[in-house]
Amino acid sequence: MSGGAAVTQAEKGHAFRALHEREGAFIIPNPWDPGSTRLLAHLGFEALATTSMGYAFSIGKLDATLSRDEALANASAIASATPLPVSADLENGYGDAPEIVAETIRLAGEAGVVGGSIEDASGWADDPIYELERAVERVRAGVAAARALPFPFTLTARAENYLHGRVDLRDTIKRLQAYQEAGADVLYAPGLETKEDIAAVVVSVDRPVNVLMGLRGVQLSLAELSAIGVRRVSVGSSLCRAALGALLRGAREMRERGTFNFAAEAASSSEISAIFGEWRGTIGR
Repeated sequence: MSGGAAVTQAEKGHAFRALHEREGAFIIPNPWDPGSTRLLAHLGFEALATTSMGYAFSIGKLDATLSRDEALANASAIASATPLPVSADLENGYGDAPEIVAETIRLAGEAGVVGGSIEDASGWADDPIYELERAVERVRAGVAAARALPFPFTLTARAENYLHGRVDLRDTIKRLQAYQEAGADVLYAPGLETKEDIAAVVVSVDRPVNVLMGLRGVQLSLAELSAIGVRRVSVGSSLCRAALGALLRGAREMRERGTFNFAAEAASSSEISAIFGEWRGTIGR
């Protein structure tokens, strides 16, 4: 899916589905703006996913403070910057009601993406994970909206227990199995802490499983993840935070030591210009 020919949204949707159906795992890195999108596409990745935290940090906001309009505008900008399939981080669908989740999926399709994830995190400090029945209703509504789109839309259902301090593998698997029954295409439990936990999730479901790498803790290679049956590997906000980390290190060096050694590790302007200059894609939906 490279080159200058227009790529329709239907073609992107079918290509994205096919990545999940082949043997082994693939990496779906997470750009946060059109520039990082084009750099990742240039390097040969086959699909991309947005990052709500990465984009929020890039515009000076906290995670989980983006409006739906902001998130979808970012997703549209990223999808328009590449002929690759793009899946959107849609947080919890930007509302509690199943009808809001369904509308979010419909709008994501209009924004140009061919996939999206819905979390079971409520955003409520005193009760951060939706009760299972409500969470399933929300996934079911998202699936129905996805199926109504005029192209294949891959819906990922996320069980957020581990990111909210609920280290409960049994409940996480129960939730993923329920989301599978509700029709989710891909299942995802970010924050799993061990190889054994990841393997337990994979064998408990019959849908492709996405795993998050780049957090502190378990770090497995693509080959290791493939060997235990993982189909997709994302990195969330890690690339954005790595870029911001380089900025902070360089700025602290200047401020604290008055030196400029950080520039030795910077990408050259000619390299970046060459990559951006060669991009001649025409995007079709």
